[in-house]
Amino acid sequence: MNTSIGRTLKTAAAATLTAGLLAAGAAAASAHVTVDPSATAEGGFTKLTFSVPNESETAKTNRLEVKLPTDTPLTSVSVKPMDGWKAQVVTTTLPKPVEVAGATVTKAPTSVIWTADAAHQIGQNEFQTFTLSVGRLPAAGTTLMLPAAQGYTDGTTVNWADAAEAEHGHASATSSAAASSAPAEAEEHRPAPSFVVTAAETAEGSATAAPDAAPAGPATQAVASNGSQAAGWIGLVAGVLGLAAGATALVRTRAARK
Repeated sequence: MNTSIGRTLKTAAAATLTAGLLAAGAAAASAHVTVDPSATAEGGFTKLTFSVPNESETAKTNRLEVKLPTDTPLTSVSVKPMDGWKAQVVTTTLPKPVEVAGATVTKAPTSVIWTADAAHQIGQNEFQTFTLSVGRLPAAGTTLMLPAAQGYTDGTTVNWADAAEAEHGHASATSSAAASSAPAEAEEHRPAPSFVVTAAETAEGSATAAPDAAPAGPATQAVASNGSQAAGWIGLVAGVLGLAAGATALVRTRAARK
């Protein structure tokens, strides 16, 4: 009896451990480099927080490069300092001049590169966040793609650069040492961090629905008041005339009787 119970417990424990390992594997396989904007309104500024998980079982993440758009450049880019990570904002000449807020822009930040020291690299089952403050955001409806290149200590670079609607099977991971050294999962779909710009925010109270009926203004109220007063005077005069007519009739009736 005890042997049977012991076997059952061992089987249950093994099943639980297997399920846990499978779940961990699935989580690692589905992890992506993502971006979380604090605001998305057209013409505004936003804080971009990139979440970067380490996906390698044998190497640590020691480098991250985020590419910024050149067709809708972000003219203001600043980096939040991080312990153990050195950040570099790279400014280059744009492929063609772009109008931003009424000004012609020919140069703008086109990438940000973070490099870690040995003590702050991202290890197994770890992730790190990287924060930028950028602006101004382009027109509403624009999808801002921010491709990221994740570097590892073994020389491998994983490019998170696929469009969100791209099909699986696109080559999106390469090795900086040699193409043949790319991992087997290199053919997996690796979407670029991205978000969609929304409509510009309006000043509070600047846009209100038209009321069903406009309230009476001072002129309308004056007319209504004057009209009421006129009606009152007319009623009073009519009353006086009525009393006078009644008195006259009464006098005539008395005179006729005499």
